[in-house]
Amino acid sequence: MTTNFLKHAFLTIIISIIALGCGDTVSKKTYKSPDEEYGELFKEVQLKAVFADSKTFPDCLPKIKAEEVMKKYEEQKKSKNFDLRKFILENFTMPSSGNNNYVSNPNNTAEQHINELWSVLTRKPKDIGGTLVPLLKPHIVPDGRFSEVNYWDSYFTMLGLQVSGRDSLMSNTVLNFAQLIQDFGHIPSGNRSYYFSRSQPPFFTSMVKLLSEMKGHEDKLVQTLPQIQREYQYWMAVENGGEDAQKQNEARKKGDKAYRKTVFIGKDGMLNRYYDDKDTPRPEAYKEDILIANKSGRKVNQIYRDLRSGAESGWSFSSRWLRDGQNLATIHTTDILPVDLNAILYDMELTLAAIYKAKNEPEYAKSLEQLANKRKAIFDNYFWNEVAGFYFDYDFVAGKQTDVYSLAAVYPLFFKIATPVQAEKVAKVLETKFLQAGGLMTTLNQTNQQWDGANGFAPLQYLAIQGLRNYGFNDLANKIKQNWVYNNLKIYKATGKMVDKYNVSDLSGGEYPRQDGFGWTNGVLLKLLSEKP
Repeated sequence: MTTNFLKHAFLTIIISIIALGCGDTVSKKTYKSPDEEYGELFKEVQLKAVFADSKTFPDCLPKIKAEEVMKKYEEQKKSKNFDLRKFILENFTMPSSGNNNYVSNPNNTAEQHINELWSVLTRKPKDIGGTLVPLLKPHIVPDGRFSEVNYWDSYFTMLGLQVSGRDSLMSNTVLNFAQLIQDFGHIPSGNRSYYFSRSQPPFFTSMVKLLSEMKGHEDKLVQTLPQIQREYQYWMAVENGGEDAQKQNEARKKGDKAYRKTVFIGKDGMLNRYYDDKDTPRPEAYKEDILIANKSGRKVNQIYRDLRSGAESGWSFSSRWLRDGQNLATIHTTDILPVDLNAILYDMELTLAAIYKAKNEPEYAKSLEQLANKRKAIFDNYFWNEVAGFYFDYDFVAGKQTDVYSLAAVYPLFFKIATPVQAEKVAKVLETKFLQAGGLMTTLNQTNQQWDGANGFAPLQYLAIQGLRNYGFNDLANKIKQNWVYNNLKIYKATGKMVDKYNVSDLSGGEYPRQDGFGWTNGVLLKLLSEKP
């Protein structure tokens, strides 16, 4: 990346709020993670499992200022009759789902149910304190368990909003995420303070493309150029300009293999990994992370970072990240170059090049094209396995590909980095190894991790279907679609719910206690049902 290119990129960020047409900005208050805010109290609540779900306390709303809570805790904790749970209930308000009064109509078709759910899953912006960071516009949450938006879920939710003609909610999604980039330099995995150290698969560019297909929003790609550019800089670990670029260069010169989210390839090449900036237990899984770290026999801070980085991948968790393919204590996410992430960033580079070209700025268009071409030139060397006819992640520390067959291999088809011959070979593996009666398996590994085996997720089904269509494998794409839709409708008929994931072998579904949702399932199903036979 040239110095001139970086200078130009940061100038575009300055005008971003004008380009977006946003009237207000999110408060610049400092948002602390609850483990930092409440220290010993937080640790006690989580380790003593005051609540069955570790996410409950981080989402609680304090009734008084945090410093006042801590003062009361210090005064009362040594009392003989001190009751920790009672103390929390007296000083905090429990998180609310917002769906308490909704009852689904069992006579509704799946399409009617989903269209009705959009308003049920919509949350309005409001600054209610706690760890929840307010957004500018109303937004969709995944389901009743959440009161925050999830990053990569939102692209797949938008597919359904597009079918429903809810272009205002689609626009809100883009504006909210653009504002997060504007204010915090990247899109956290959700608008909670404890998610700020990591992101999720960067689908913001794809969201803007989808919105630009809607009438009246055709110019959104050019308008959001500053935000797309800034997110790209975040993933390339140069969001702070020359200072970060210098640190990155120094790391390469020292012989380091990686710097934050970037991994050095050869003299001047670069690929990317998932990497959380913190190395402490996740607040929303505090006790669980500590137990795993203590069990591992490894440096606990490295385990914590790998767990956090696995969460950033969206695949939390999967044998993709496990050294022995089975046990979470062997997680080493930060050693892995993921095929899916690098396919997404290839598309981001090409999109940025196209936007600059449309703005008649050929120098910057050429810079991005060169970056995309460089990524493509080394992509096959690291991810393609000719013998298997399939894409695999790459362990850059071990210097070899992993052996996990996963649906991450469909990303090069969806983002069109695969050759026709490669696509044909991937299609054959999908048909012979992954396809089940209810859709595609996530991996071929049977583990106790949810992103493995017969568990099927709507995003991966959609990416596979569209990726196969990109290369003309329509029969297989339609077979996957048929099986997945049947699975979804079967569960809906039996339960009246759309759930987060489905077993594609025995046609069952659901990870969390069944609530009204699930955003990405709704979006993908509605999109597929809207297609002509």
